[in-house]
Amino acid sequence: MSRPVHKVWSRLSKMSWDELHTRLRQEAGKRMDTTLFRLGVHPGLNQRRNVGGWSGRFFFSPAELPKRVSLLRQYLPLEMEGVVREADEICCHRFRLLGHSDLDYGKDIDWHLDALHGKRTGLIPWYKIDFLDFELAGDHKVTWELNRHQHLVTLAKAWLLTGDEKYVKETVAQWYAWQRANPYPLGINWASSLEIAFRSLSWLWLRHLLADCSHLPASFENDLQRGLALGGRHIERYLSTYFSPNTHLLGEALALFFLGTLCPQIASAEQWKKDGWRIIQEEALRQVRPDGVYFEQSLYYHVYALDFFLHARLLALRNGMEIPPDLDDVIRKMLRVVQTLAQVGPLDGFGDDDGGRLFNPRRNRPEHLTDPLAIGASLFRGEGLSTATGVTEEAIWLLGGDAVADTHTAARQSCPPKTTCFADGGLYILADLDPIPQQMVIDAGPHGTGRSGHGHADALSVKMSLDNRVWLVDAGTFAYVTPGSERRSFRGTLAHNTMTVDGLDQAEPEGPFAWSALPITQTEHWIRAAKSTLFVGSHSGYERLAQPVRHRRFVFHLGGSFWMVRDVAEGTGTHLLQTSWHFAPDLEVSAEKNKFVASPSIAHRSNSPFASHLTMLAVPDRQWNYDLVKEQISPTYGAVVLAPVVRCSAQVALPSEHAVLLFPSTDTGEVSREFLRITERTTATKIPSAVYTYDLRETWHCMIFGHQDSEPWTFGPWSSDAMFFYVCMRGQRVIHLLCCQGTSVYLHGEPVFSRVTPLQYLEWTNGETGPQSFASDDAALFSLSEAALEASIPT
Repeated sequence: MSRPVHKVWSRLSKMSWDELHTRLRQEAGKRMDTTLFRLGVHPGLNQRRNVGGWSGRFFFSPAELPKRVSLLRQYLPLEMEGVVREADEICCHRFRLLGHSDLDYGKDIDWHLDALHGKRTGLIPWYKIDFLDFELAGDHKVTWELNRHQHLVTLAKAWLLTGDEKYVKETVAQWYAWQRANPYPLGINWASSLEIAFRSLSWLWLRHLLADCSHLPASFENDLQRGLALGGRHIERYLSTYFSPNTHLLGEALALFFLGTLCPQIASAEQWKKDGWRIIQEEALRQVRPDGVYFEQSLYYHVYALDFFLHARLLALRNGMEIPPDLDDVIRKMLRVVQTLAQVGPLDGFGDDDGGRLFNPRRNRPEHLTDPLAIGASLFRGEGLSTATGVTEEAIWLLGGDAVADTHTAARQSCPPKTTCFADGGLYILADLDPIPQQMVIDAGPHGTGRSGHGHADALSVKMSLDNRVWLVDAGTFAYVTPGSERRSFRGTLAHNTMTVDGLDQAEPEGPFAWSALPITQTEHWIRAAKSTLFVGSHSGYERLAQPVRHRRFVFHLGGSFWMVRDVAEGTGTHLLQTSWHFAPDLEVSAEKNKFVASPSIAHRSNSPFASHLTMLAVPDRQWNYDLVKEQISPTYGAVVLAPVVRCSAQVALPSEHAVLLFPSTDTGEVSREFLRITERTTATKIPSAVYTYDLRETWHCMIFGHQDSEPWTFGPWSSDAMFFYVCMRGQRVIHLLCCQGTSVYLHGEPVFSRVTPLQYLEWTNGETGPQSFASDDAALFSLSEAALEASIPT
C-alpha cells in the first residue's frame, strides 16, 4: 500500500460515522452541482416561494434610518467623512483590503484576481481550486476580502450620508457584474462557505440600507433574493462542521440564522433559522473556554467569534426570541477578557491576526479590537463593562441612541487596572498604577485547539502596555500564504517575547495551518500577594530534542517599582539560548552595554516633560551577547513595519539561566548601580538555586530562588526552604519581605516565622504608615516575629 493511500485510510479510520457520512454527502453534492451547471440547471431557483416582501426585523427599520444617520453625523463626523472618501475610491475601483491600500482593479473589476500579487484563478469547479497554492492563487485572502462585498455596504452608507445617487449606481453595477463573472459553482469565490456567509450578510445590509432608495432597478430585489437563496443553499450543504469547526462554522451559522430570520420567502428559511440559532448556541459552549477565552488561542479570532455572537443575539432579541442564559454568560465572559486585556492601553494580539471584521473591515488593527465593548455596555448595562474608546459606528447602526448613552456611562465607570488571570486560557495579567499605569500579559495557555492552526509558538511570551501605549509586542501574522517563509517566521518562537532553543520553534510547523509536537505549558505558581505578584510557568516544547530542554520562566513584579523576568533552561549539553524583546514600532530604543531604554519616537512623543520610558536592564554575564536590531512586525494582516528588537543570546552548557529587570518610569535617570547574579560558595550549607541583587540609591533588593524539591537554603543571614524569597533593605533595616511556597524563614538563626505546611505567601512591609503583614493563611501571621524584622541587621 502506497504512503498516500495509507494516510487516507488512516484518516478515514478515525472518522465518526456522522463525519464520514457528512463528508461523503458533501463530495457527492459538489459533483452534482457541477453536473447541473453543465445541464443548464441553476440551483437556488426553486428556493423561493411566493410570500409577501421582506419580513423579519433588521437592526433598524426604514423609518429609523434617518435618526441613525443623524447620530453618526453628530457623534462621529470624521469617521463619516472617511466613509465618503472611501466610497469615492471604490467608485474608481481602488480598494483598501486587509492591511493593503489603494489596490487598483481597473475599469472592469476582475473578481478572481489577487491584485497585490497579480495572480488569477480560473472559472473551474470551486472544489478543484487549491487556494493555498500561492503560485496558483496568490494570497487568496486578498481575493476573498474584495468578494465579501463589504465595500458595497460602504457605498450604501455614502448614499445615505450624501444623497448622491452615483453611489447607488456603482453598487448596482458592481453587484450585477459580480453575478455575471461568478456563475455557480465555478471559481474561487464559491470555495469557502464562510466567504459566502460574509457576502450574504453584506447583501442583507445592502438591502436594508437601501430599503427606500428610488434609484434601484425594479428587478434588483428579486435578483437579490435569488442570490441570497443560492448562497444559503451552498452554506447549508457545505457547512464547515468537520472541515474547520471554529469561526468558519460560527460565521456560516450566523448567515443561516440571518437569512432564515429575514428572508421567509426562501423555502428553506425556517430550517436555516433553526439550524443557525442552534449551532450558534452549541458552538458558544464548545468553542469558548470556561473563563471566556476563545479556544484557538488568538485574540483576533476571540473578537471575531464575539462579533458573531453579539450580532446573533441582537437580531434574536430584535425578533422577539428568547435568549438562552448560557449564551449571555459566554458573551459576558468574552467581553470581560477583552476589557481586562485593554486596562491600560490598546489591545495587542496573540496568535493569528485574520485581518477581516464582521461589520467594518477597516477596523482591523489592534486598537479596534475593543469595539465589542461598546455593544456590550448596552446589552449588559449596569454590570461594570466599560470602554475607553467611546461609541462606535457599529454600535450606533445596531442600537441607535441607546449606544451613545450607554457608552458615555460606561466610559465614566473606568476602574483602576487589576491583576487577574484567565486560567483556562492561560492568560495572566499583572497590573499596576505606580509610577504610571502599566500591565504585563503572560501567555501560558495551550497552543490552541486540534492542530492549533491559528496558534503561535509563543509559550510563556510576555507583552507590556504602559500609559495607554503598547511597548512590548508580538510580531503579528503578516500573511497566511506567501512565496517565501514569512508565515513560518511570523508565527515562530523567535517572533515572540520568550526563549528560543537552538533556533527552533517550540512546536513543529506543518503547513500554514497546523503544528505537531505541541508543547504542554504549565502554570506552576500564580501568587498574588498584597504588594507584589509572582508567576512561574514552564513548557515542554524543547523536550523533543535529542538532549531535552525545559524552559521555565519566572516573572516577579514589585508593586510601584520593577519587573523581573528570569528564564531557566534545564537540561544537559550545550545549546544556543535566545530571548527576544520586541518593542512597538513607534518606540526608539537606545543601548548602552546591557542597558536598553525605550521611549516614544519624536513623531509619537507628547510635549509633556514627564514622558513615559521603559528601561530594560539585563544581568551582566560574559557568556551572553546583547544585540539591538530592527526586524519586521505586522500591525495588521498584510502590512509590515520595522521595529526595535533586543535579543539576548548565548551558546552555553545547561542548566543555564538569564534575567532582566524592566523599569517603567517618567524619566531616564539613573536606574541602577548594580543588577547582579550572585552565587555564594560554601560547603557548610546548601545554597539557593540563584540569587539576584539590585542596588538603587539607598535601597538594596535581593531575589532568592530556592529549589524545586523545597530543600532548605542559606544566603547571608537568611535561611529558608522558600521557592522564592524577596527582601528589600534600606541601610540596615528590612522594609519589605516576601516568602513564597515555604514553611519557614530564619534571620541569623532566629525564626521570622515557622509552620509545618508550606505557605503560599507571607508578605511584610515597613513603610511610612508603619509595619503591615499579609499572608495567604491569616493563621500564619500569629507565628510572625515582627521584632526580628524591625531590628537593625548588621552588615
